Amino acid sequence: MNLILIDPAELSSDQTVALTGERAAHILQTLRAAIGDTIRIGLLNGPRGTGALIAMTDTSVALRCEFESSAPPRPRVDLLLALPRPKVMKRLWAQLAALGVGRIILTNAARVERNYFDSHVIDAAFFRPLLVEGLQQAQDTRLPDVHILRRFKPLIEDELDTLTDAETRLVAHPYADEHAAAGVLAQSDSRVLLAIGPEGGWVPFELELLQAHGFRPINFGPRTLRTDTACIAALAVVSGLRI
Repeated sequence: MNLILIDPAELSSDQTVALTGERAAHILQTLRAAIGDTIRIGLLNGPRGTGALIAMTDTSVALRCEFESSAPPRPRVDLLLALPRPKVMKRLWAQLAALGVGRIILTNAARVERNYFDSHVIDAAFFRPLLVEGLQQAQDTRLPDVHILRRFKPLIEDELDTLTDAETRLVAHPYADEHAAAGVLAQSDSRVLLAIGPEGGWVPFELELLQAHGFRPINFGPRTLRTDTACIAALAVVSGLRI
């Protein structure tokens, strides 16, 4: 935990907060903080700051908080992801938040098993703590917006423009002629929406539909990767090119 995230509802009017559970344990046992020490904190979807330790017990801490004047910017990369296997998605939530994604749009595809959408891993009560975990690791406060739409064709044709304002749309495809570096740098100042397909890849109809709605096929090298590896590698490349 490199940043202690605080929900705005937890903050008292006098800018103090009382913490128990995992966050308190981290401050007490990992950081071994003492009264008067300052801790890196952040307000969820708000600014970062510092918290001065003003009280503590064996299981709780109290912090007096001071925050910066503005929140960090929302990451400039959005992700359109064909829903992977539940155990893969479970691993991905925290990593996506840590890497920096503004919006996560989960959808169906021809090679997605229909029962994946019945899994608890796409319930907000399950994935929100994992997103927070990733933000605390990366010292960010911006919780990604998550949208889950099961119908791929209506999503691309009718709904996508209302979900993301990304001007550059890229679809990862191992056999594309254009490399990611060229595709991203060609419009380096615009927001990027990156589409990553399921295990086995997009079928021709899906690729054609994506291209018809502004997605440029790009590759990230000659290797065909599993979904979780592809997500992490692709987001790292795209984010790195946009620093």
